[in-house]
Amino acid sequence: MSLIWATRGQAWGFTFLRDGGLTDPLPAYQEAFAGLEDEPEVCRRVGAKIALRFLDPEGRKDRAGRPIPHDFVVSGALVEEIKSVADGRRLVWPEVSDEYARGWSKAPSPRA
Repeated sequence: MSLIWATRGQAWGFTFLRDGGLTDPLPAYQEAFAGLEDEPEVCRRVGAKIALRFLDPEGRKDRAGRPIPHDFVVSGALVEEIKSVADGRRLVWPEVSDEYARGWSKAPSPRA
């Protein structure tokens, strides 16, 4: 499985936590999520990839009190198994939840 993962934390804004092995994940991310900017949760197949967005399963919010969304562009073997947001949450979240828990409250970003 290859993941592009974009999210924000308690004290840091939108950033890519995983780049899917790309030097610049932004174009692939923009292509996958084109037209879905205002959707709080989504699962859409785009070619051989899945655009997946869901709200933080732990209910975490940023400093402004906004729910934190997690955006993924999934490629690889899991694509065939993800048919819904629930599938994506069940299959993808366990792969990243510990990583996110370690970084979500750091400032200004988990990569700093």
